[in-house]
Amino acid sequence: MAKLLYLECSPRKERSHSIAVAQAFLEQYTATHPSDQIETLDLWATDLPPFDGETLNAKYAVMSGSAHTPEQAAAWNAVTAVADRFKAADKYLFSIPMWNFGIPYPLKHFIDVITQPGLTFTFSPETGYQGLVTGKPAVVVYARGGEYPAGTPGAAMDLQSAYVNLWLGFIGFTDIHPIFVDPTLAPPDVVAAKKAAAIDQAKALAASL
Repeated sequence: MAKLLYLECSPRKERSHSIAVAQAFLEQYTATHPSDQIETLDLWATDLPPFDGETLNAKYAVMSGSAHTPEQAAAWNAVTAVADRFKAADKYLFSIPMWNFGIPYPLKHFIDVITQPGLTFTFSPETGYQGLVTGKPAVVVYARGGEYPAGTPGAAMDLQSAYVNLWLGFIGFTDIHPIFVDPTLAPPDVVAAKKAAAIDQAKALAASL
């Protein structure tokens, strides 16, 4: 039995295009993999630890090989708990809207918490950086008001999928499947057609993942 972790990153819920496509994925996934476990992590309803002074001090202690103070140990344990929950999954699904050309701040907070040495990546002078979350597929549903086709000037404004793809690769993912719902600010018939195509893609991925 495999475990799929779904990270929901939009606060719009029933009005969210990315969530609608992700839900279609989950429905098909449940039908195709009835014995698998699905866990939902709604980042808008998750109390993440602050990445503040003691946590930063704990991180640098890890990097230098120093012992943690009691305060640093408590802060690092909170970070480790979030990272361990993330790493416990076998497969991943994200629903991510574009905010100001990037990602919503709860997702950035989550990324800042779990992207830590010894937890999701390692470094050595001989081999450089190496991700620790390996051999696991990720499906990422992106929704955005505009279009940012590769090879056009607009592509440089896509700091949403570019950043998420970079981050996933940094922590070890190589099997990444993007699904785009755009442009969501187009006329309703265009949006409906784009969403339908994204749902078809999501269902096909869910059946084969």
